[in-house]
Amino acid sequence: MRKSKLYNRYKIFGHISFWLASVSLLTTIFSLYDDSFSINHIQKSVVTNIFFAVAVYNNLLILIPKFLKQKNYIFYIFWLIVLLTLTSLSIQFVFIYPLHNVLNLKSFNSFNTNLHSAYFFSTLLYVIITSFLKLIKDWLSLQDINLKLVKIEQQKLEAELNTLKGQLNPHFLFNSLNNIYSLALIKSDKVPELILKLSDLMRHIIYESKENFISLDKELEFVSNFIELQKIRTSDKSKIKYEITGKVPSANIAPLLFEPFIDNAFKHGLPGMGADDFIHINFNFDKKDYLIFSLENNYEEIFNKNKVNSGIGLANVRKRLSLIYSSEDFKLEIKKQNRIHKVLLEIRLKQDGN
Repeated sequence: MRKSKLYNRYKIFGHISFWLASVSLLTTIFSLYDDSFSINHIQKSVVTNIFFAVAVYNNLLILIPKFLKQKNYIFYIFWLIVLLTLTSLSIQFVFIYPLHNVLNLKSFNSFNTNLHSAYFFSTLLYVIITSFLKLIKDWLSLQDINLKLVKIEQQKLEAELNTLKGQLNPHFLFNSLNNIYSLALIKSDKVPELILKLSDLMRHIIYESKENFISLDKELEFVSNFIELQKIRTSDKSKIKYEITGKVPSANIAPLLFEPFIDNAFKHGLPGMGADDFIHINFNFDKKDYLIFSLENNYEEIFNKNKVNSGIGLANVRKRLSLIYSSEDFKLEIKKQNRIHKVLLEIRLKQDGN
């Protein structure tokens, strides 16, 4: 409310300043034309500016909103010509009749085509100048509105991303603690190692993954630790293969994108019904500026039907991808065929400093 009042004050001050400057200018012109200065020149200038103002505000408040902004250009030009003509004729009429003797206007004895043209184009000049100023003002207001909308949208996205991360972290923590609990029940010597790895993983989640983008090296280190944490609870017969192909570039990536896929593979894959259980995870950097993540694991339909659905993790990663990356910067494919679950995620990497 305060800003609105202040803006209105500046707006009124601007309009008053404009017309005072116009009165001064016309007074100077009239004085130069008569080679002398008198109070009549100020009075003549004020009257002329009153009619200019009528034309200007009719154009700004009626013609532009009703016709020009509605793209009715023919009607706008027609009514603008009518307005300019009436303004020019009205100025001469006032100077010839009511104010002729008052202002001692000897040159205004009758209607003059030259004076009509002069006032017509003078009024047109004022209309053009004020229309241009309004155009600049509207453009600046639009930029301000767009900036505010961008900030609001950014705040909305950040809030949504934080909500999604908040959902993801407890999900991850719950699964990891479940793993440690199962080993603690059998008094495994690996429990201290698991707790240490979990501590490192939680440090990454709580402190290092606060930003929308983090170092690719840190994220790969997190993935490596996470896989090691999961491997401890798997059967020795399961074939777990984790590879990084190509040179890892110095780049940034959104954090915690791969954990839901890997977690899903360990939790819903590896049915333990034979020696053919496998999980293959690969990060490929052969394509310039891109990371290609692929994951394959076997599964059993009957085995999966008895498991609690962990779709929240996969749904969250889909949502986060769409919020952080444009549709041209990532491609996600998830397929199930012949009891093989496949994930292919291709992401354009964000280079350092960009």
